[in-house]
Amino acid sequence: DQLSYLRKTAYALSYLDALYSFAHCAYENNYCIPTFNDNRDVIIQGGRHPVVEQKLEGQFVSNNAALTDTESLWIITGPNMGGKSTYLRQVAHICLLAQCGSLVPALRADVPIIDRIFTRIGAGDNVAEGKSTFLVEMEETAVICSQATKNSLVILDEVGRGTSTFDGLAIAHAVIEYIHSVIGARCLFATHYHELTKLPDEHAGIANYHMVCKKTDGGIAFVHRIEPGTSQGRFGIDVARLAQLPPQ
Repeated sequence: DQLSYLRKTAYALSYLDALYSFAHCAYENNYCIPTFNDNRDVIIQGGRHPVVEQKLEGQFVSNNAALTDTESLWIITGPNMGGKSTYLRQVAHICLLAQCGSLVPALRADVPIIDRIFTRIGAGDNVAEGKSTFLVEMEETAVICSQATKNSLVILDEVGRGTSTFDGLAIAHAVIEYIHSVIGARCLFATHYHELTKLPDEHAGIANYHMVCKKTDGGIAFVHRIEPGTSQGRFGIDVARLAQLPPQ
């Protein structure tokens, strides 16, 4: 006879627990109250990654974002370990947390109501079903191209890297143009294909940004700050040296 009351009590307690968790996390980590707009603009000042910043204990470098009609798709270049993937994820996290009813890790966040967040990040195969890493990547990209709308947020990391350079570059080029010109979604596209940085010259609304790093006598120094423009170098050899690949 008491089952319905127990269910209602459990629901109320779980609801309060979620609200308390949001409030406690926001209080402990200096989150802000997000606002919402009808312009599909993603405006973030001093955004942070909610998990990575915990590991860095106050050393996390915050960054801004401004996905608008003027710059709706960002092509982001920079070295491995420069912070591209973290930046993509933190923008998505902030948008997701805001729509969950949570405060967000930023100084200010004005975001739209997003119908879905689409991601193509990392590498993984499915050998049990005969699917290579590249096929899985293409399947995930195909889902984005077929299901995303202008109200979606799309974050793409290194699309096209699992095949020959020319084929991968062609696919990445076409995917960027499709998301920008056909779908119209807000998109962050991280890549090592510097050839893609010419696309802003061909399409209004596409912009180049890069993760800042500096070459020093001791190697490369990661600044982890995003700025307009294209990365001035590829740095792959420097990262290989950091990994202690034999000099020969």
